[in-house]
Amino acid sequence: MIRLLVSVRTVDEGLMAAAGGADFIDLKEPRAGALGGLPVATVRSIMAALRNQGCRLPVSATIGDLPMHGLPAILRQVDAIGACGVDYVKVGIDRTPAAANVLAALAVSPWPVVPVFIADRGLDFDLLGQAMDFPGVMVDTADKLAGSLFDAVAVDELGRFVTLAREAGTMVGLAGALRLQHLPALFELAPDFAGFRSAVCAGDRGSALSPGLLRGLAHRLHARVSLDTALL
Repeated sequence: MIRLLVSVRTVDEGLMAAAGGADFIDLKEPRAGALGGLPVATVRSIMAALRNQGCRLPVSATIGDLPMHGLPAILRQVDAIGACGVDYVKVGIDRTPAAANVLAALAVSPWPVVPVFIADRGLDFDLLGQAMDFPGVMVDTADKLAGSLFDAVAVDELGRFVTLAREAGTMVGLAGALRLQHLPALFELAPDFAGFRSAVCAGDRGSALSPGLLRGLAHRLHARVSLDTALL
């Protein structure tokens, strides 16, 4: 089953995602980069609104696009976001020499961290192998205007990544300017969840969520799940 992760930036969007069929709610600021971080106060407000409305969906939040050489700043922001009560703290991992040290430090964090590997320059499977003890791992892209995840990484490499995570018992997700036309490839790869923002916005990814687009995408994902289940 592929679950739908929807990125939101406001309380209203969070409630809309919860009502519109999202399986995961992801808090981030798309106008500030691939993993742009929201202010800590905004993260707290969205979390409070969701829980007060009885929403028990898992919620993740990004720490922002921080450079790998700034480990102290990364750890401070992980602590700040983790203390907001989110279920997962997402940290972007660039393919740089400093990334291994960042992963080692995050591995002993008291918060449930999900490393998000930025795949614009391909995947480093030695680095990926270092992350398989985290509660989840993701692949995403930084440059949303350069195409989708499937333009940045070959399908067989994405399949290898999903398999590596599955063998380790780690939750795995794919994201990166994904659209409806990518659903067949996603169904073949079968990650645990797929992340969307652009596909559920009326304009670009920085514009507001569209309830209709959100419901339509959720229906397509969940209908495929139901069909597969019925055929077993």
